[in-house]
Amino acid sequence: MRDGFIVPDELPAWVPGEVTVRSPDDAWDGVAVRGYRYRDSDVEVPPMRDFMIVAYRRGVTEMHRQLDAGWHHERLGPGDVSLLTRAADSHWTWTSPIEVVHVYLTREQLTATCRAMYDREVSDVALHDTIKADDPAVHRTAMLIAAEAAHGGVGSELLVDSLTTQLSVTILRKHANLVFREPDGSACLTFRQEHLVRDYVQSHLHRKLTLDELATTAGLSKFHFARRFRASTGTTPHEFVLRHRVDRARRLLQRTSIPLPEVAATCGFADQSHMNRVLRRRLGATPGEVRRRA
Repeated sequence: MRDGFIVPDELPAWVPGEVTVRSPDDAWDGVAVRGYRYRDSDVEVPPMRDFMIVAYRRGVTEMHRQLDAGWHHERLGPGDVSLLTRAADSHWTWTSPIEVVHVYLTREQLTATCRAMYDREVSDVALHDTIKADDPAVHRTAMLIAAEAAHGGVGSELLVDSLTTQLSVTILRKHANLVFREPDGSACLTFRQEHLVRDYVQSHLHRKLTLDELATTAGLSKFHFARRFRASTGTTPHEFVLRHRVDRARRLLQRTSIPLPEVAATCGFADQSHMNRVLRRRLGATPGEVRRRA
């Protein structure tokens, strides 16, 4: 759990199930997919980092969900979808076995799509949050993304990018509350500037990244870049890069057997000792412990 939120790979600790499909760890940006077969269950789920679409594939069940103080009840089966906002505790019970697909959209993905749609800076995005949404298009797109996770071939990343955009646009149009920032001159990065910086960081994470080169990528001075980057993302460039280093290291440790010095180099840490210190501070575990827990 990071920053009080759980990420997709951590959900089975609270909601045990048989994995049927999963997306690649590093190839997709802003979206992840997990498929599960579940028995009847009664589970409490901590706040999720990402927005979550649950597409029901097989099985019919009575679903009960508590969010805040109230319980909501629906009968769910193949073709139904649940749309769940992020950062909220919940309690779920269901009475029969089901098979589902989870599509996770990051806050950054929905925010970036929202900016591109409306050409305005976004303060907040929240899903309407419903356990039964009448939207066959969302279910169909979720199934197509899951199919690419299971059987994708040449061009899979391009197709997933297109499907992710399609899904994001549909959700923002029909199932989300949007809060836009009041115009305040040029206080934030533009959508294109932020996208360029994010891509640059992902592509050059293996080496030292300086404020100068990130600012150059955005076409700004260091001073204006640092201020606008924080206004756009809520964090500093240094913290942003470090979070990406830690996240990539965690995934490599959990999903590969790459030697620790190579993991450190791939993720841009000065050396293995530097990676050890950062992961212990950020994750509460050494790299070896992270790998053993996978």
